[in-house]
Amino acid sequence: MEEFHKVRRLPPYVFEQVNRLKASARSRGADIIDLGMGNPDLPTPKAIVDKLCEVVRDPRTHRYSSSRGIPGLRRAQAAYYQRRFGVKLNADTQVVATLGSKEGFANMAQAITAPGDVILCPNPTYPIHAFGFIMSGGVIRSLQVEPDDGFIPAVERGIRHSIPKPLALILNYPSNPTALVASLDFYKDVVAFAKKNDIIILSDLAYSEIYFDGNPPPSVLQVPGAIDVCVEFTSMSKTFSMPGWRMGFAVGNERLISALTRVKSYLDYGAFTPIQVAAAHALNGDGADIAEVREVYHKRRDVMVDAFTRAGWTIPAPAASMFAWAPIPEPFRHLGSLEFSKLLIEHADVAVAPGVGFGEHGDDHVRIALVENEHRIRQAARNIKRFLASSAKQPNNVVPLSAHR
Repeated sequence: MEEFHKVRRLPPYVFEQVNRLKASARSRGADIIDLGMGNPDLPTPKAIVDKLCEVVRDPRTHRYSSSRGIPGLRRAQAAYYQRRFGVKLNADTQVVATLGSKEGFANMAQAITAPGDVILCPNPTYPIHAFGFIMSGGVIRSLQVEPDDGFIPAVERGIRHSIPKPLALILNYPSNPTALVASLDFYKDVVAFAKKNDIIILSDLAYSEIYFDGNPPPSVLQVPGAIDVCVEFTSMSKTFSMPGWRMGFAVGNERLISALTRVKSYLDYGAFTPIQVAAAHALNGDGADIAEVREVYHKRRDVMVDAFTRAGWTIPAPAASMFAWAPIPEPFRHLGSLEFSKLLIEHADVAVAPGVGFGEHGDDHVRIALVENEHRIRQAARNIKRFLASSAKQPNNVVPLSAHR
């Protein structure tokens, strides 16, 4: 039977192949150390859970909630932006709560995209940045860029070779998967370019609070006048270890926020009210919970970089995010990221995310998530060290078992 049109536009889900191998290995009794999916293992801070439990006892909160977010939650997000970035937002017109940043991106695509609209999107990037627009009828023009002096020339080429002229530009710094961080000067240049060329900026700032060795990552909305062309998406999933709570935000340009709010009003009733109240409580806190989460990831990053380097796999230390973007070791680079990821499961009991799942330009890397404790990260490094040593002795025998099936 022929697949439906929108489903046909989506490529095979690369991560599913790794997930099947992982499940098969576990069914055989293997202890797989899962550094693949960016699924935080840390518990949500107790004060946030306690607030949820307190509010959920009130039956009035069991009714339908507000799709755009209850007023107290939107005010809390606006206050957070004022404290953290010095950005003043109108909680009534420039803030909308989303069911995580992923839903926000997908519904923004639904709100603003006409069939055939061109979107400029980094490659590699988090899949929803591209596929939210593809499912909405848009066309992606990929940019293999970093937040440096080559960015604007690349975007200029993208505009020059696109018909029709691109509608929007996607930004994601700190980046998932590459962990690259952008400077405020970079954002100033991009905002000026977007205004000059009448392009919307959609910025994913989900990892703004997970940073390590330098200044806190900025928001593009810190640039004067950026709000004229920009909407930014944030998430509480990593910042407060609340992934399953599905709470995020879109903030910025009033016209774009209005469009997103209208689309959402047809599609959902918002998160459960007690979740929204607990989320507001978290945002209004003193920042201690955020600092604790950041410190855990910082320690894990240092352990991973040191242990993997000792194992024979040198990995650049990420400056931010909960991921490392790791070049595939040279002897295996010709295999590509999917086959190398299969090898790690089958021969080292370690799962990572294939870089090709984030775009074809990511195929010489894998993404490693800091979602296991320090002991497990060291164990993963020991497993990998044995695998690398064994493959060096018998290079012709190191083939994914799945290739024989």
